[in-house]
Amino acid sequence: QVQLVESGGGLVQPGGSLTLSCVVSGTGFRFNGVGWYRQAPGKQRELVAFRSSYGITNYGESVKGRFGVLRDDARNTVFLQMNSLRPEDTAVYYCNVVGSVVPYTTWNDYWGQGTQVTVSS
Repeated sequence: QVQLVESGGGLVQPGGSLTLSCVVSGTGFRFNGVGWYRQAPGKQRELVAFRSSYGITNYGESVKGRFGVLRDDARNTVFLQMNSLRPEDTAVYYCNVVGSVVPYTTWNDYWGQGTQVTVSS
């Protein structure tokens, strides 16, 4: 069974920093692209950051220059470093990977359960 377990969310003041972690597990599970999405109340889920297995990154316009997506393949962990946080960054953040299980014939999106980030003074 594939699991994505996020951690690191919480309450932070404007201008502060947080780092989210996502540990990916599953027997025989392989994944390539990794990313983070977020959903604020009353809004659609949106892309925050994506990193391919080749190191190509893509960021949402509102987080460019402030957030960074990293991956540690040795530990099957994906990180989202968030700096200069703003109240409008408040949302539930979801980890996402594109992966496959044996026999690796199809690749699908897998999601974590979400972690709340609240930016407020």
